[in-house]
Amino acid sequence: MITVSGRSIEVLFSSEQIAAEVQRLAEEIAAAADKDLVVVSVLKGAFVFAADLVRAMHHAGVAPQVEFISLSSYGAGTQGGDVKIMRDIDADVEGRPVLLLDDILESGRTLAFARKLLLGRGATKVELAVLLDKKGHRKADIEGDYVGFDCPDYFVVGYGMDVGHALRELPFIGHVVD
Repeated sequence: MITVSGRSIEVLFSSEQIAAEVQRLAEEIAAAADKDLVVVSVLKGAFVFAADLVRAMHHAGVAPQVEFISLSSYGAGTQGGDVKIMRDIDADVEGRPVLLLDDILESGRTLAFARKLLLGRGATKVELAVLLDKKGHRKADIEGDYVGFDCPDYFVVGYGMDVGHALRELPFIGHVVD
């Protein structure tokens, strides 16, 4: 347990564990990577994971084009609603393989939307790489192709993920206890 900005946080995955898992994922992706790969990172939460993974992919011999998409799920209450594109990618994905990156696969609705969108734009395939998989919350029929850790049923922070726009900068993944 550590205290950050007056909040008690239990570390779930240390920076060393994350680095090892990112390296494993990069090697797995590199072993199967197609030429002309486009990596699409979902903002904001996946920005740290995307940066580390793309650098590790480079060291594993893969040089993808990197793009960013920002999506928002909105609707009444806590159930969420439609998915809206807040910022779209710039690249043309027609005839190209895509690796969609996100920090966490939870309900799957947003990632299912993004996968369908990219396939609809002519991507030859859209694989999914996620650092965390929270299987118990799945609402959409989607699974990660490259998965880091199984995530316990906590609201997680750090390594790009936030609570109230705070704690993204933490080098580890944890959950607020208090």
